[in-house]
Amino acid sequence: MPYLLRVVVFSLVTASFPALAQLQIEITRGVDNPTPIAVVPFGWSGSGASPEDVARIIDSDLARSGQFSPVSRRDMLSYPSRGSELYFRDWRAINSDYVLIGRYELAAAGNLKLSWQLFDSTRELSVEEGVVMGTASEVRMLAHKIADEVYETLTGIPGAFATRLLYVSVTRNPAGKDFYRLTIADSDGSRPIVLLESREPILGPSWSPDGDEVAYVSFETSRPAIYRQNLRTGAREQLTNFKGLNNSPVFSPDGNSMAMVLSKDGSPDIYLMNLASKRLTRLTKHYAIDTEPTWMPDGQSLLFTSDRGGRPQIYQYDLKSGNTTRVTFEGRYNARARVAQDGRNVALVHQQDGAYHIAVHDLVTERLTVLTTTSLDESPTIAPNGSIVLYATKRNGKSILGAVAVDGGVSFNLPAREGEVQEPAWSPYLP
Repeated sequence: MPYLLRVVVFSLVTASFPALAQLQIEITRGVDNPTPIAVVPFGWSGSGASPEDVARIIDSDLARSGQFSPVSRRDMLSYPSRGSELYFRDWRAINSDYVLIGRYELAAAGNLKLSWQLFDSTRELSVEEGVVMGTASEVRMLAHKIADEVYETLTGIPGAFATRLLYVSVTRNPAGKDFYRLTIADSDGSRPIVLLESREPILGPSWSPDGDEVAYVSFETSRPAIYRQNLRTGAREQLTNFKGLNNSPVFSPDGNSMAMVLSKDGSPDIYLMNLASKRLTRLTKHYAIDTEPTWMPDGQSLLFTSDRGGRPQIYQYDLKSGNTTRVTFEGRYNARARVAQDGRNVALVHQQDGAYHIAVHDLVTERLTVLTTTSLDESPTIAPNGSIVLYATKRNGKSILGAVAVDGGVSFNLPAREGEVQEPAWSPYLP
């Protein structure tokens, strides 16, 4: 078979993977007045060199949010790692509103212990502090968790830095078939791991609600088939291989079933598979194309794309009643809906003046807001805190990932260092 499978065990992940699928961050727009914050290099009390520059990771996370303007280390007048070493006048002198300091050290069983404190330099007081612990191989994720805490303390919104991205990286081969790699990485693109490699397309990756499994479509058997894969054990299971379409797998919020698109009975329709029994239930029965299902957070209904009205629009299917209602009306094309965890904002692909943009549709006000200015945007996915939409787009003819805040105030790109990237899926919060 033309694929390579690699077992993923998160506790053993290191940063030693090839840079082929590595993403890089390019901030393109931030808020008008980002908050100045100094992330001081963390103190290290272990022997030898510190395993990672924790402060640099936190600094980069906060900068990527677009809402903070981290102070350059060159401008810092001192490098405290304890509250008793901090002099607020040093930070007011360089116009830093907040100061984050910390230390890390070896703890029991070879784990690392990271202690941190966040100070308000104007009011001269500590506003938050905490401790995170984990293995040395997970030090980057520990740093992301601190960034999440700082972000939530200062914005009131939970952070989403300690999450992961799933995407398909593509290496073009002019002399033959392209290489497709299903790749998982940290939210900043670091530590990429190839889950599946194939010369045939890989499409539609999605996460289970607990983050332990992923589902995707692979053409490795010469036609599309849906697979699920456990990330901790590497166990892989083929769920479908019907004639025609086998597409768009999405786990239900309780993880017990999966919505998908099958055309085995004629036109493409939405089906529901019980993952324990593998029993299929056909939800939609229409001569039109029904595709791209996504769950509402309560698990009681699904949104999907259908051209039953003549053009692609978003519809909602209620599982209890079986009723279908149209959701979007603005514009001639709305597709690939993805719902935020608040159950209110829906990211989707919207056509305007012949171009395809990422937009957000508010289910309460029914207002649709276009977020992007690029013209070939697709495959939106929303961060678990609902603040950022990640999507695939084109730059200079190559596929890259873009990101934009739901309020449109912040944007950044995540191109691959080599090759192209597409089909992103943002993980839920991870334990």
